[in-house]
Amino acid sequence: MTGNKEVITGSDFKRMVSGAYSEFLLEYDNINAMKGAGTLPGTHVLRTMGAAVLPLHDVKDDSIGGLARRTAAGAVFGARGSAGVVLAQMFRGLGKGLSGKYDATSSEFGKAFQYGILYAQRVIPEKPERPIITLAKAVAKGAYHAVRANVPISEILEAAIAAGDKALARVDHEDAGARIMFTFLKGCLKGLDGNFVSPAVSLSLGLGVRQSGMPDPRDDMVRPYCVRFFIGNIKIRAAELEEQLREFSTFALVEPREKGVSVHLHTDHPGRVMEQAVGWGPLRDIHITNMSESHALGVHGALMPVALLAVAENKVQARELQDSGIHILVSGSEMEGPSVGELVNAAHSDLASAYVMLAWSRDFWLAFRQAKRLLGSRIELVLCENKVQQAAAVRAFDPAKDAAANAKAMVQAVRETADS
Repeated sequence: MTGNKEVITGSDFKRMVSGAYSEFLLEYDNINAMKGAGTLPGTHVLRTMGAAVLPLHDVKDDSIGGLARRTAAGAVFGARGSAGVVLAQMFRGLGKGLSGKYDATSSEFGKAFQYGILYAQRVIPEKPERPIITLAKAVAKGAYHAVRANVPISEILEAAIAAGDKALARVDHEDAGARIMFTFLKGCLKGLDGNFVSPAVSLSLGLGVRQSGMPDPRDDMVRPYCVRFFIGNIKIRAAELEEQLREFSTFALVEPREKGVSVHLHTDHPGRVMEQAVGWGPLRDIHITNMSESHALGVHGALMPVALLAVAENKVQARELQDSGIHILVSGSEMEGPSVGELVNAAHSDLASAYVMLAWSRDFWLAFRQAKRLLGSRIELVLCENKVQQAAAVRAFDPAKDAAANAKAMVQAVRETADS
């Protein structure tokens, strides 16, 4: 083992993430043209990267562990499509491996990188083994040997890329998943060296001019923190406060109570909200939940026992779904799939005690599964391959049954439709 004393800082991590985003800006169109990772995988992974990079803008925390957790939260919540969900899990693994560290040694960062590969592998069915899994295993093995040798992080990434190159000779070179893995690794290496070849930093921070057709990361800003608290001030005007809170949130609800108001909002800056809130009156019952991590979805006076949630790609389908009995709609299509965060936010309302979430395309399946992983047992999934199957599932819904019983009956209806 060498005497390598390299330290990876938060600034190094920022450059790596920005470098990866830069590389995807160059490659996403090429990835879109490939097979193996759903519809427009390059666009979905680029938008997921945008959600990961945006939390690094104007952040005061410069610890590598804190920055890694922020990018993980952004990626997991902003993940779109199968490709985006897999990439988000790499960030989640990195965040877990670097949690609590101010700086990291090359060995520590290399081990965290291996966590990321492992997390990505877990969300993809292993049979039949897909090229991205074959590549991920080879990359993890290459990184493992480099970590054991205690070499600098640039050499760990180079070893991972070299191992992946060998594995690529045994799989489909034109597979989108394999290209995504390589793009991420090469982008991280270029970022670490400061070798940016596209305007990733300016675009990701909302400073550049948007090019025609290029996804703007500002459209993918996520607010993954659920904040609830009570303000002991009966003079507060609930409607005015709710309007003020919308500056910090995608969802804000202020409800009058006997001795004050109850506040519930989703934000990307809980500290900024609390700094404002201390001037509104005495605070108590403060709860902050990172919705990009598994958490219990609490019930607060639900209006119905079970609700149906589905994806609508346009106004016509939205009306049809509402007429058929769908209670909550999320906007999305195969080309612009709903993000995990949009699904979580929709099911995080107090409309129902439990939810049955329906997907009419395979491109949505991983995002739906991630939403259920985050929200827990109050969510049931009915995963369909087309709109005909989904319509059959909706017809099988019975509001008198609980979510689990409905999901079972709806899945059976989907199977019967697929067999007919």
